[in-house]
Amino acid sequence: MEGAKLIIEEINREAEQKIKYLLNEANAQAEQIKKEAEERAKSKAEWIIRKAQTQAEIEKQRIIANAKLEARKKKLQEQEKLINEVFESLKEKLASMPEDEYLETLKLLILDSLRELEVESVKISSNEKTLELLKSKSRAVKTFITKNLGKKVNIEFGEPINTIGGVLVKSEDGSVRVDNTFEARIERMKSELRAKIAKAIFG
Repeated sequence: MEGAKLIIEEINREAEQKIKYLLNEANAQAEQIKKEAEERAKSKAEWIIRKAQTQAEIEKQRIIANAKLEARKKKLQEQEKLINEVFESLKEKLASMPEDEYLETLKLLILDSLRELEVESVKISSNEKTLELLKSKSRAVKTFITKNLGKKVNIEFGEPINTIGGVLVKSEDGSVRVDNTFEARIERMKSELRAKIAKAIFG
């Protein structure tokens, strides 16, 4: 009986030790799983934060870029508006030029046109008021042309056209022409004028 009791006690001790070992193992594994879970959670949280920060930075840059684009657009619109106002003012000044000054300008425009055309006979068109002025001063105009061109050119006057001033000069058969109306000259100089006006207005 005594021997059996000792055997049972030994078995109980081994069982208790085994149970204790298993419990320790289980606790260790549970702790490891918990630690790993916490690390994964922390890592995921950091990733979410980084992603949110990245998205926030992207959104910030997008807003800044849009704001800059909108500001540039408004500046260009305002610039274009002011430039157009300057062009309109220039047209008005040209259209209201004193007669003597205007006549001298017309002589130079006709001379410029004839030098470009290199023909013996031309027809000049402009608005009605300009044609009347040129007809009334035709002798002075033709004398100026002959003197500065070095040869005589037959000059006729055509029908009125829609222009604020200047001249449209065509060969007799109409095959070649030089448009020296104020609108055409402003249009040809527009890029250069636009740059000068923009610099003067906006620096």
